[in-house]
Amino acid sequence: MKSKLNRSLKNRSLHGVCGGIAEYIGLYPIAVRLVFIIALPISLLLYIFLANILDSESPSL
Repeated sequence: MKSKLNRSLKNRSLHGVCGGIAEYIGLYPIAVRLVFIIALPISLLLYIFLANILDSESPSL
């Protein structure tokens, strides 16, 4: 069973959205960031939306 989509605490540049997506899908975070850069006009709006909607990953002890 897949875990819930969260913002990443480990792989974060700004808010951890791309890192969270990469962990959820199972890709490298740089690959997700490149996709966001290539599709910049629409992905910027999507990134802002996801940064506000997604919960932060709970820190592990």
